[in-house]
Amino acid sequence: MPIRQMKDSSEQHLVIKTHLQNTMNQSQKQPKTAQNGKGPPHQELQNSKPHNQTSPPTKNRGRRRGRGGRKSDQNDVFMRPSSRPCTVAHKPVNQVCDLVGSNANGAVGNGRSLCATEMGFPTSSKSLSFAPRPGYGQVGTKCIVKANHFFAELPDKDLNQYDVTITPEVASRTVNRAIMAELVRLYKESDLGMRLPAYDGRKSLYTAGELPFVWKEFKIKLVDELDGINGPKRVREYKVVIKFAARANMHHLGQFLAGKRADAPQEALQILDIVLRELSTKRYCPIGRSFFSPSIRTPQRLGDGLESWCGFYQSIRPTQMGLSLNIDMASAAFIEPLPVIEFVAQLLGKDVLSRTLSDSDRVKIKKALRGVKVEVTHRGTVRRKYRVSGLTSQPTRELVFPVDDNSTMKSVVEYFQEMYGFTIQHTHLPCLQVGNQKKANYLPMEACKIVEGQRYTKRLNERQITALLKVTCQRPRDRENDILQTVQQNAYDQDLYAKEFGIKISEKLASVEARILPAPWKMINGMTVSRWACINFSRSVQESVARGFCNELAQMCQEFNPEPVIPIHNARPDQVEKALKHVYHSSMSKTKGKELELLLAILPDNNGSLYGDLKRICETDLGIISQCCLTKHVFKISKQYLANVSLKINVKMGGRNTVLLDAISCRIPLVSDIPTIIFGADVTHPENGEDSSPSIAAVVASQDWPEVTKYAGLVCAQAHRQELIQDLYKTWHDPVRGTVSGGMIRDLLISFRKATGQKPLRIIFYRDGVSEGQFYQVLLYELDAIRKACASLEPNYQPPVTFIIVQKRHHTRLFANNHRDRSSTDRSGNILPGTVVDSKICHPTEFDFYLCSHAGIQGTSRPAHYHVLWDENNFTADGIQSLTNNLCYTYARCTRSVSVVPPAYYAHLAAFRARFYMEPDMQENGSTDGSGHTSTKSTRAVGESGVRPLPALKENVKRVMFYC
Repeated sequence: MPIRQMKDSSEQHLVIKTHLQNTMNQSQKQPKTAQNGKGPPHQELQNSKPHNQTSPPTKNRGRRRGRGGRKSDQNDVFMRPSSRPCTVAHKPVNQVCDLVGSNANGAVGNGRSLCATEMGFPTSSKSLSFAPRPGYGQVGTKCIVKANHFFAELPDKDLNQYDVTITPEVASRTVNRAIMAELVRLYKESDLGMRLPAYDGRKSLYTAGELPFVWKEFKIKLVDELDGINGPKRVREYKVVIKFAARANMHHLGQFLAGKRADAPQEALQILDIVLRELSTKRYCPIGRSFFSPSIRTPQRLGDGLESWCGFYQSIRPTQMGLSLNIDMASAAFIEPLPVIEFVAQLLGKDVLSRTLSDSDRVKIKKALRGVKVEVTHRGTVRRKYRVSGLTSQPTRELVFPVDDNSTMKSVVEYFQEMYGFTIQHTHLPCLQVGNQKKANYLPMEACKIVEGQRYTKRLNERQITALLKVTCQRPRDRENDILQTVQQNAYDQDLYAKEFGIKISEKLASVEARILPAPWKMINGMTVSRWACINFSRSVQESVARGFCNELAQMCQEFNPEPVIPIHNARPDQVEKALKHVYHSSMSKTKGKELELLLAILPDNNGSLYGDLKRICETDLGIISQCCLTKHVFKISKQYLANVSLKINVKMGGRNTVLLDAISCRIPLVSDIPTIIFGADVTHPENGEDSSPSIAAVVASQDWPEVTKYAGLVCAQAHRQELIQDLYKTWHDPVRGTVSGGMIRDLLISFRKATGQKPLRIIFYRDGVSEGQFYQVLLYELDAIRKACASLEPNYQPPVTFIIVQKRHHTRLFANNHRDRSSTDRSGNILPGTVVDSKICHPTEFDFYLCSHAGIQGTSRPAHYHVLWDENNFTADGIQSLTNNLCYTYARCTRSVSVVPPAYYAHLAAFRARFYMEPDMQENGSTDGSGHTSTKSTRAVGESGVRPLPALKENVKRVMFYC
């Protein structure tokens, strides 16, 4: 349906070829990707035949299905014999217990199918190894790219770790570093044996070579510089105990980098990382793995008292070329170091010197300044610092406090005049409340200035985000030059710590072999819209304008009934629920019980919570599929906008905007041969500062085969900042049926069976949003949940699983080898879409690759990093890389390729959408009825985890809610 190129039938196919900007791929067709020479692991273990041979179905297959069907009604649906003609029906696959390949100690090796009753899946990370690299990809046009990785020469010195104990204990890393810096200054040439140690700011000290002692205690006196210049300075004394802890195994690190050992020596890598960060920590403001400073580039104002600081990211990484230092540019929002009154004026956008603040003004100021450090300016050279805890509800002129034990009261105005000779001018303003003050808890705003170097961690508004993006958006050539300049400025060859530890850093970008994968051939399926209505929430849009917009949209779309079911309904944004229910019931009455297929909603450009409220009511209450359009697009109708909206509508109606021809003709290795389901999963966490909001987990799964284009999604709320997806599989007790199984994986497997008439015989699971430190934990927990979900559906049902981590939050960037060569770059100057790298900068032994699947538009393209943690399907490098790249061309909301594989993209969108479903007055009683898993509810009772369940999605929107 999306555009007028379509034929009359709603099922017509339009074949298109996605062209790249360069000519080298325009005539290239998708080559057939070679397989490993092996079939899926279950076939190989069953009869040891090559993958292109077949084996007859086992005799008891039908009876096994029959036995399993007595579990529940859902299982009946799952195990009913297939009625859909399959192009590869001659390849039956049985999952039986004798398929398990286990070793002597019971642990199952990677690349094996597991049995439901005898799963040897390791219960800890110690017995788990990730999938090894099966080789290197060969498909595509070879080229050279540059990466922002700089070769680091491995030191030939022994690296030692010492435990540090500081008494009294100090919470601040800054103070800890000051203590250790003083210790090194005093004792380097004597007790430390001329060693220059690196310190992590907490409990560990690292040296190149041993210290002259195993254990030693030091007394360190630290002068508090905040007590002023003229008055007496306060001196604090600390006891520091340094004790030998361990020696880093550099031989182990060398073997790991050479690919001779699979386990990474994390302690050695950590030491080297801390050593290379030591000097930058002293020079700049460290935040996470990045360093920022106003001296790197002039800060740019973002508005409302914020400014952007430029900085750089730095991390040591093990790669195939050896140790690599990954350097990238970074930007972050900081609170501008302004006088507090000036900050408040910017925040409120008005003059505060002559106006009384309203209650809403005070709330806004309190929220913005809570936790912010300020320094006093009324004491001359003394710049004592405090952290703001709140704001007084009264103006300064009304504030009094006791000054002695007799409850003698004095006003804040009098106190500052008598004590400091400071006259408070703006007594109509409230005071800042600060903690741990001996004489008073109040500080006048005009006596305070915001301390420099405080990162702003709260949510930015749209104007600030736009301003920050302008600062961070750099063309590839400019970003590459800035990275090189940063490396030169850091001067690692002159870094005393790098010299001490024998680390040498190259100043050249890594040159890497890459390949450009060909774009796939695609086609389009159009659908029809017969029953639709329009609701207009925008006062500025007259009915005639709204009608004209709807007509233009209908003309752009294929098979779109030009007449709505009822006349366009105008409504106020504050009456969204009433208006939606009116349209719903009026339409049902007009169509004699037939439900609306689509609701068009015209929204004001600044609509606040209206969008979220509309989606929540439509998708969890009424079961209406909706498409929202902003007022600015209604007034200024563009063909491109209408085409984009039509794509969204088409997929929401069940059409396909892109289908791979290789999928239709069953030419995708390890997908087309047997029914394959592709999952995407993600967890989104609440923003910083939201300590009580739950995390939202989302899982989507393909619902068609062999096309692999349509998806269904489920969401659930879980504990705050919990990364493991809790509802993948669950069981609960039903008073009638006993123990009942459910969960998102199980439900989506059943849904796939209903939609295709086939049960999935292979699972590919793309998991988004997992950091490297969580790989083991996530794989152990979530693969186990997948196993249990499969086993709950049918005895011995264990389809082989490939588990892939998708990462976008990394700092590897790829640049064209020659920026002037237009045949090797797209119009934005970025590398071409389809560029894949699986050598040199990738992991020494594990199965990972970088794929830039999209064409750059602005800034520098960020390739997605795919890490195959578990692979029982025995994918080749070409197989998984081509599959992933081709899937990126099937994203429903545009005809271009996207930067992340669509199932992971959809899961992210579904989790984001689910936040709109959380209501303040949401009922606490979640649905855990005996009919199975309720798609969007938490799987635990509220009392068990304290997490409110999300309201259940209506059945007809589960497959479209992530298309927005």
